[in-house]
Amino acid sequence: MHLFRAALHSGSSASLASTLALGICGYCESGSAAGPINGPSQWLWGEAEAYTKQTTWRHTASGYAIHHAMSVLWATLYERMQRQTEAPSPMRTCANAAVTTTLAYVVDYGIAPRRLRPGFKKHLGSQSIFAVYAAFGVGLVLSSLLRPQDKS
Repeated sequence: MHLFRAALHSGSSASLASTLALGICGYCESGSAAGPINGPSQWLWGEAEAYTKQTTWRHTASGYAIHHAMSVLWATLYERMQRQTEAPSPMRTCANAAVTTTLAYVVDYGIAPRRLRPGFKKHLGSQSIFAVYAAFGVGLVLSSLLRPQDKS
């Protein structure tokens, strides 16, 4: 499987898993499943807009689209690491997902300018943020373990 197609597959899986975690955690913490998903919309509409809790095309659709695109981007790194090993073991697959997820968090909240951060922390506490990034990693692993092995 070509790198981009593999990254699209694993990134989409990671995006869906982490978006589900965002919605569940957001609902549990503030009664708004959409709030944390709206967070990345600050890239387009400004930081104040990331606090929106309602489901809207402007915030929720753009927030999800940005999150999904960044998930595929991070999955490209993950898939490159997966290709470094002839036949990655489940343990290596988990390690690669953990490294990718940790690096994504460090860049998202330690390096990126405020406006280009995911905006999840405007709605979620640290335990929920951990759950969201863990779900992202699980999505990467599941996509690899469930994907048919490439014969080419």
